[in-house]
Amino acid sequence: MRDVPGSSDPLIDEMFATTHRLRTYVDGRLAEKGTSVARLRALRFLAHTAEPMRMRDLSDMLGIAARTATSLVDALEREGLVERLPHPTDRRAHLLALTDAGRSRHQEAEDLDREALSTATGALTAEDRATLRTLLGRIRDTVDAAPKHPQAAGTVPGGRQSE
Repeated sequence: MRDVPGSSDPLIDEMFATTHRLRTYVDGRLAEKGTSVARLRALRFLAHTAEPMRMRDLSDMLGIAARTATSLVDALEREGLVERLPHPTDRRAHLLALTDAGRSRHQEAEDLDREALSTATGALTAEDRATLRTLLGRIRDTVDAAPKHPQAAGTVPGGRQSE
């Protein structure tokens, strides 16, 4: 059976396939210590802030919906890795902080992540890595500089007015 392309550009298909395999591989390795890429990212942000942070800030940093962030934090809190602290000026809000167990899990996960990524990129020379980073940066810069074409309010695809 032939692979079905995910885009109109085979290069983009290769990038998505590589990213997916890499994520699956790293998730599998992190699962050995009861975590995942998503959990590691949350732990990482919480570990690298000087002060506890608001849920909304974590959600924004992770680039996920507020509800998804809440579910993630709920799970981390049930495991004793994160705690919710009262906000000093807003009674409705809570701040998030790592517990000692959360700091320990974060460090274990970082070590596993570093090892897994080293294995995954082990066939690349330093020059290969520099070239790949340059090329990927060029794609990101091009996308950032490309004109944006947001749909005008009240229109549907094809430019028709919505009813």
